[in-house]
Amino acid sequence: MEKALSLISFGPQGWGDQIASGVVVTVSLALATLPFGLAAGFMIALAKQSEERSLRLAANVYTTIFRGLPELLTLFLVFYGVQLGVQRLVQLFNPTATVEINAFVAGMVALGVVFSTYASEVFLSAFRAIPRGQYEGGHAVGLSNWQTMRLVVLPQLVRIALPGLSNLWLILLKDTALVSVIGLSDIIRQAGIAARVTKEAFLFFGLACLIYLVLAILSSVAFGFIERWAGKAEPSR
Repeated sequence: MEKALSLISFGPQGWGDQIASGVVVTVSLALATLPFGLAAGFMIALAKQSEERSLRLAANVYTTIFRGLPELLTLFLVFYGVQLGVQRLVQLFNPTATVEINAFVAGMVALGVVFSTYASEVFLSAFRAIPRGQYEGGHAVGLSNWQTMRLVVLPQLVRIALPGLSNLWLILLKDTALVSVIGLSDIIRQAGIAARVTKEAFLFFGLACLIYLVLAILSSVAFGFIERWAGKAEPSR
């Protein structure tokens, strides 16, 4: 027991500092990905219910592709494929130039793309749950399309979509573990390094499991507060 506590302690004798830095990277990546994924998912949902056929087709093709690809493959495509494509484009003008994509940015983009495909379905279902009369009522009192969306539709949309989005957040939090394969020092990578050096794989991967569970519990509590704030909790009758 003392050996285990010593290994996970902070300071030069333990791995607590490295594990803590991995937690910071994991949470930072998830928080950075969330707004990008939500914004993209919302725009895709709007495109899917657009009257313009080309927009609907493009949105459906986008979601079909990235829902069908494994998340790890999407990450490789962004980190290696985009990097290679950009480098070849730059070398047309400067043959000696080299381009490197930051692992954090690549992870954010790849996870954001995957998150947006599923978030678009959540938003689309929420849009369809709002009666058409809500839009007509907004127009009837003189609101523009943007005002109707902002003042009438969006508050209802958030309440309806929140449970689905909370599940997607938990999935995103777990999917951040994939970035360890491209060298980003998240929880899994730091735990793996510690396990290899100390030969205590069960201890450090068990600690990683515990950290993810704690993050999931904290996220659930936070979303519970958000749901009550948004009025999602059904009033007692």
